[in-house]
Amino acid sequence: MIEVEHLSKIYGTTQAIADVTFRVEPGEILGFLGPNGAGKTTTMRILAGYLPATQGTARVAGFEVHENSMAVRQRIGYLPEHPPLYPDMTVEAFLYFVARIKRVPAGDRAEKVRSAMQRCFLAEKAQVSIHKLSKGFRQRVGIAQAIVHDPPAIILDEPTVGLDPRQIIEVRKLIESMAGDRTVILSTHILPEASTLCNRIAILHQGRIVATDTPEQLQQRLVSGAGYEVELEGTPANAEQAITTVRSLPGIQTVELATNATLPPNRYLLQVTATAQAEPAPEIAASLIAKGMRLHELRRTRVSLEDVFLTLTTADPQPEALRAELEGDESNSCQ
Repeated sequence: MIEVEHLSKIYGTTQAIADVTFRVEPGEILGFLGPNGAGKTTTMRILAGYLPATQGTARVAGFEVHENSMAVRQRIGYLPEHPPLYPDMTVEAFLYFVARIKRVPAGDRAEKVRSAMQRCFLAEKAQVSIHKLSKGFRQRVGIAQAIVHDPPAIILDEPTVGLDPRQIIEVRKLIESMAGDRTVILSTHILPEASTLCNRIAILHQGRIVATDTPEQLQQRLVSGAGYEVELEGTPANAEQAITTVRSLPGIQTVELATNATLPPNRYLLQVTATAQAEPAPEIAASLIAKGMRLHELRRTRVSLEDVFLTLTTADPQPEALRAELEGDESNSCQ
């Protein structure tokens, strides 16, 4: 388990992170999502014991990071964005070296190294010098060094950066297989990666966590009502009549004519929002057909994780207001 409470870090006059609070349970993958410079790496380095916090506390497996940094390092696996590998060492020799540093008992090292290489699909590269490996295999070595001592918590900073599509898929599968009963924090700015791999996502903006929840709940909570798209065929006058007709229905909030839609000639797209309680699709279709409109398609629209991310990271971070907007009166927004 990883617990962070009111964590802050100040470099001179620059506040890198401010009042960061969250909790990650065993078996859970928490995604740290944010633009470059949001404070993801700073938070991870504090958790890994490589950087002191200015304020706040962080605990890993019950140990306070600042007071018990050596105990924490033995219980955490850390993959920096640029893993510090020794290029002249073979894969196996490097992992033995890391196991020794992590204080793995001498009698257990061979098995731990073998297990890490097997899990990271490195067995065939055991005697290959690291400098001869591809970027994807070097990243696997970085992950192997993070798990060679079998830690209960793993922190991965941008683990797929710079990899090709095939390598990205392989590394993602590896991360999924590592979770099990471990606590995993995954830093990324790749939205599909966070949505695919993570049970929950914490969005950081300008050093603050502005939202924490499952990908699905983040998408739902940003939406104040339901959205629909209505595709019609006809003249501009028909489109105006359709707008007037739909606006008159109960539960409808807004109706706009989409100006940037790519459609065949004489086709029009209406963008409709309704209250959260309304289910106006049947009434929309029936009213338009009753007016003689040629309705081609009526579909529900869905807010994407990208929409959520852009909304939360383009405004000044105001944590209390955002929590109220996104999470109502929930008191465990970061648990």
